[in-house]
Parts: sequence; structure tokens; C-alpha cells
Amino acid sequence: MTTTGAAASLRRLYFVRAAFALVWAALVALTVKEYGPLGVALLVLYPLFDVAAAVVDARASKQSQNVTGLYLNIVISLLAAGGIAFAGGIPGVLRVWGAWAIVAGLVQLAVGVSRRKMGGQWPMILSGGISVGAGTSFILMASQSQATLASVAGYATLGGIFFLVSAIRLGTAAKKAAATA
Repeated sequence: MTTTGAAASLRRLYFVRAAFALVWAALVALTVKEYGPLGVALLVLYPLFDVAAAVVDARASKQSQNVTGLYLNIVISLLAAGGIAFAGGIPGVLRVWGAWAIVAGLVQLAVGVSRRKMGGQWPMILSGGISVGAGTSFILMASQSQATLASVAGYATLGGIFFLVSAIRLGTAAKKAAATA
């Protein structure tokens, strides 16, 4: 697949990821008031969706770029899903989520930098950097007695917005490339 084809595929994936993140965040904000089976299921779903998205991304990008970071993200997200499933409470979930956000953010940052020439990657680069900071705050938040899961909904909302902006920017970059071709 050409870089242009990979960019088009990535754009579609980013739109799907944005929609998923925003809907997921709304569901978490509206339904997860306490730690329980519904909350755990929703919280595990998010990294599992990340796994599926990384698989789709790796398949679409395999011909045009190095996908090692995407494979690393698959492993990290699978570990996060398992960790969240067995965290045993809000503090544990926040620690696992925080560690996942830090490592996945570093991977996202590296993948975004490697895709700069494709266009539309600055939101992904910024998102990766912000994810590292957010992950650190989740870990610190876990030690507070009033720790809640509401912050992960905000994290997903911001991530969804970054995916949406990146998808739009990829479309703009593709139109510019087509106009100069």
C-alpha cells in the first residue's frame, strides 16, 4: 500500500477511534459511579479496542512503514486490559491505567514522529506527550482517598478529540498532495 493509501486508511481508522472514544467516555461518565462489573467491563473494553485499532493500523501500514511500535502497542494494551480486569478497585485501576497511558503515550509519540511526512500527525504527537503526563497523574491520583474513575472519561474524551483533529488534518494533507500531483 502506498503512503497515500495508508494515509486514507489511517484517516478512516482515526474517525472510528474518535467516535469510539467519545461514545465510550460518555458511557463511563454516565454509568460508572462506583467500581463494579459494568465499570470493569467498560474499562477493559477501552484497551481491547485499542488492540483492535492497532491491528487494523498495522495491517494497513505494513507496506509503507515500520510497524514495530504498533505491535508494541498491541502487547501493552493487552497487558493493560488484563491488569484492569484484575485490579481489584479504583486505586488499582488508576495505577494500571496510568502505567498504560505512560507507555502507550510514549509509543504513540514515537509512531507519530515517524509518520510526520504523511501529514496530520501533530495531534497524535501532542496526544502521546499529554498521555504521559495524564498517566502520571492517574498513578498519583490512585493514592487519594476520593479517587474516582471519572478522570479516565476525560482522558478518553481528549484522546477522541485528538483522533478527530488528526483525521481531519490527514484529509487536508491528502487534498494538498493530490493537488500538487
